[in-house]
Amino acid sequence: MSTHRAVVCRALGLGAGLALERVDSKALMPGQVRIGVEAAGVNFPDMLMVQGLYQLKPPLPFVPGMEAAGRVTEISAGSRFAVGQAVFVMPRTGAFADEIVVAEGLVRPLPEGMSMEEGATFGVAALTAFHALGARGEVRPGQVVLVLGASGGVGAATVQFAKAMGATVIAAASTAEKLAFARAAGADHVVDYQANVLEAEVARITAGKGCDLIIDPVGWDPVGLCRAVAFGGKILIAGFAGGTLPAYPANRLLLKGASLIGVRAGEAGRNDPAARFTEWAALLALAEKSDLRPRVTRRFALADFKQALEALAGRQAIGRMVLTCGS
Repeated sequence: MSTHRAVVCRALGLGAGLALERVDSKALMPGQVRIGVEAAGVNFPDMLMVQGLYQLKPPLPFVPGMEAAGRVTEISAGSRFAVGQAVFVMPRTGAFADEIVVAEGLVRPLPEGMSMEEGATFGVAALTAFHALGARGEVRPGQVVLVLGASGGVGAATVQFAKAMGATVIAAASTAEKLAFARAAGADHVVDYQANVLEAEVARITAGKGCDLIIDPVGWDPVGLCRAVAFGGKILIAGFAGGTLPAYPANRLLLKGASLIGVRAGEAGRNDPAARFTEWAALLALAEKSDLRPRVTRRFALADFKQALEALAGRQAIGRMVLTCGS
């Protein structure tokens, strides 16, 4: 039986229970493909999942990793893919490995001109951003969109897609380096929220009107966001990277006529596969038309996966990080 390398989580945490091992390759079942992984994206939920802090809690042991890109190495009968085809895949787990076996429905052809590293870091963040702005936020050209955590994976993708959809984008981040990254991603205005009061800066930039749409993958101060949102605006909750769960004041939402909306892009697709198919087609068309690509800023060997996860835990990541796989 053949084997390959994989990161295996046998005990929750970032310690000895998480290690690179050689594991047996899985047999291919009908409707599945085998992919030789060349790059795996490192996402904030990966870091949470191995610690048991994410909403999805796979039974131990499991291989973490939510997205990857590589080439098809084996197909089942009737497959729509070909051996050697470049693809990207978004499993919920399993991507931190030299190969992965998944259902065909999770696999998509790598867009022309997109590198393996870009493909490995495109899907999760781009889909979350596109779903938030489109299906949940219903953004329109000319609207003002505030993006929290704008230098992170989801934040940077949201900046890019909001601009491509015709919005004016205010990006909020904590350092000069992160603000420069957000500006390069297309933000019209940037706000250093450590040096300034966020809602005051929003009021200044919008001449007191506030933002039509606020995308928060961080878990920002709810009172501040209620002050920053325009009357009739929308606050979209896309995650809690800051580590706290905000409790929103209902009276402030009422006074602003504002909507508080949850964003769960992955779960939305599992609940409505037909809508997800249409959404993916629109997302990829916009990405190709606008030449939108993730910016990979750090690369780690698969054996150095703990360094990548620790960089996320320490809020050191700017843009996207990948693990280079294949052996």
